[in-house]
Amino acid sequence: MAVPRFLAELAAWVAAPWALAPHSVPLAVLAVVVLVGLPTVFATPGDKASVIVAVPGYVTVALVLLQLAAAVAASWAAWPPPVAVAVTALCAAVVVFEVPRWRWLLTERRNARV
Repeated sequence: MAVPRFLAELAAWVAAPWALAPHSVPLAVLAVVVLVGLPTVFATPGDKASVIVAVPGYVTVALVLLQLAAAVAASWAAWPPPVAVAVTALCAAVVVFEVPRWRWLLTERRNARV
């Protein structure tokens, strides 16, 4: 189920700077750094093979939600409505597919280990 999540992340990585660049190029660059960098650096042990900075599961869930929100909001700001509708539907599907992973990430035992 990682493919839909990756596609939604990719949409966020492209749409956010696309939507922000006409207003501020530094802000567009910062958006990419945040959307790509934070999930790369911060991860929950057991969820990723390589963890740079270990964080509780709720941080990983929050980072996924941040990416999904960025994908939806930026796609509506940057792209034609049919594309934004497709991105929104993809992000809704990701939420449905992610529920079991999120439950696992949010268990008390998992969060106590970090």
